[in-house]
Amino acid sequence: MTFEEVLIQKPAERAQCTGKALEEVLVSAQDNITVGVYECAKVMNLDPDSVSFCVLAMDEEFQCDIALQIHFTLIQSFCFDNDISIARVSDMQRLAEIVGAKAAPLEDAHCVLITNPADGSWEDPALQKLHLFCEESRSLNDWVPEILLPER
Repeated sequence: MTFEEVLIQKPAERAQCTGKALEEVLVSAQDNITVGVYECAKVMNLDPDSVSFCVLAMDEEFQCDIALQIHFTLIQSFCFDNDISIARVSDMQRLAEIVGAKAAPLEDAHCVLITNPADGSWEDPALQKLHLFCEESRSLNDWVPEILLPER
């Protein structure tokens, strides 16, 4: 899908298409996923060039968690400084279901990173859709766009 094709989609179609793309990427990149705020911060600190996409997950239970909000602010800043595409989802439980065993305790699913394999052999059209979506959102001053994950 080209940038122009993304632009002509209606917002509801775009959100649904992007949610499916995120789910596809998370399923296909199981070996290249890091889950958890602290684990993601370690990866970003050690090798920021390996990070391809960042997902922040928030739900109502954690809306008032100041420490988590500070972590999110720092992660967002790091992603902006290192040109890493970033998005948020509002259904942390659904995100944990998609990433599976890597998010054993549900509290660890607040941040998910998709990294590139060391050999650079992994390319995913769904990941390109996500990058286009984030690029378009930034052009509309939505720096951390929300993606709606598809229901099961």
